[in-house]
Amino acid sequence: MSRRLISTGSPFEKTAGYSRAVIDGDFAFVAGTTGYDYTTMTMPADVTSQSRNCFKTIEAALKEGGFAMADIVRATYYITDAKDADAHFAVCGEVLGDIRPAATLLVVSGLYKPEMKIEIEVTAKRRT
Repeated sequence: MSRRLISTGSPFEKTAGYSRAVIDGDFAFVAGTTGYDYTTMTMPADVTSQSRNCFKTIEAALKEGGFAMADIVRATYYITDAKDADAHFAVCGEVLGDIRPAATLLVVSGLYKPEMKIEIEVTAKRRT
């Protein structure tokens, strides 16, 4: 199976020179995904909604590449305020509670734009 690039259609992907996901064999590598609602190109103010949007975008990229959320084996979360961790983890429990990938949470000083509160990247391995 050849390398395949997945795009969400965001103009930033072309400008910054990256893909939303790269499919390589039985692996999917999903780039850091922020909380934009790509249908409206808006960013909600709260971390809960941003986290849900991240997972929605990640799920769509995985699906396009022939993967399911259950294939996620690794997740890394970047938040800009430690006070948002519990709200974010509640969403993780809803989405990944039965999947339980290896995961890391990092508190960072900022993301690309100040309204961004969370960024999530995942790696998935196709189940055979």
